[in-house]
Amino acid sequence: MDTVLPVHPARIDRGSAARMNPGMVADLVRSGVARAMLLSGRQALMEGDGLVLLDAAELKSRLNDTPYAPEHVIYLGSAVPGSDLAPGTELVLFVLPEQFEVRTEEFEDHIAGIPAAARWAGFRDVAAMLNPTDTALFVEASAIANWHATHTHCPRCGTPTEVESGGWVRRCPADASEHYPRTDPAIIVTVVGPDGRLLLGGGGPADARNYSTLAGFVEPGESLEQAVVREIGEEVGVRVSASQYLGSQPWPFPASLMLGFTATTPDTVARPDGVEVTRARWFSRNELQDAVLSGEIVISSRLSIARALIEHWYGGVIQDHRDTV
Repeated sequence: MDTVLPVHPARIDRGSAARMNPGMVADLVRSGVARAMLLSGRQALMEGDGLVLLDAAELKSRLNDTPYAPEHVIYLGSAVPGSDLAPGTELVLFVLPEQFEVRTEEFEDHIAGIPAAARWAGFRDVAAMLNPTDTALFVEASAIANWHATHTHCPRCGTPTEVESGGWVRRCPADASEHYPRTDPAIIVTVVGPDGRLLLGGGGPADARNYSTLAGFVEPGESLEQAVVREIGEEVGVRVSASQYLGSQPWPFPASLMLGFTATTPDTVARPDGVEVTRARWFSRNELQDAVLSGEIVISSRLSIARALIEHWYGGVIQDHRDTV
């Protein structure tokens, strides 16, 4: 078996050097070449299977001096060859001040060229239908917007901070300290027993059908491997004898980076902690596929690193119950 998960290439050049130039975003919007993605809360403006991308200059002009003027205009980057947009397409994010899912028609009156079928949708609602570039944009936009929403003041002195560097830095005007977007590392693990069976677990009601890999946040001063050992021991009472990193997936809801591992254990009995994990079960490959196909259990969706880790252990694609109904 391959020892790592496939690497998904970047679709967007985030322009970390270019965005440092003061006024870069305003100049880019005024130039008329940038396209704007719209985000309100955790929802983006969609049409069909993709994001709505509008002329940023025209959009900014129409929204100025209205209740819909963006709270932030953030540089997302430019499309690279191999993306689903023309290479070099410049992209910005308009973070709107309100949720508009129940006021869409009123909002549309301020935007020229908005598709008639446009709608607001969250990432989980549309992730399965997005192309890779829209997926990357939605995840990036959600991550940076979440950070701005929750880090408005200086953690040192409480002064409201000012946005710089294309939306990727907040500076305190009182003490000049700079603050950057945060990402919380979390490990997510397939645990394999001495007989090759896979241990999956789940939370919530004891009779729920959902099962997935085990996961937890990395604590300060802890290595990733130490977090694997600690979390697996805490959640299911299983000792980890070895672990191997396989790949990662950003999950900015609100700010996680999922770091995927596979681990081995000499144990064959799991003891759920009853809090985060209320049930745990060992599966052979045939047992897992049969349980999923019959609808006895439900495992993580194909969009998630959890599913990629499970299928890495399985050695191929696991057929879902809905594939046969």
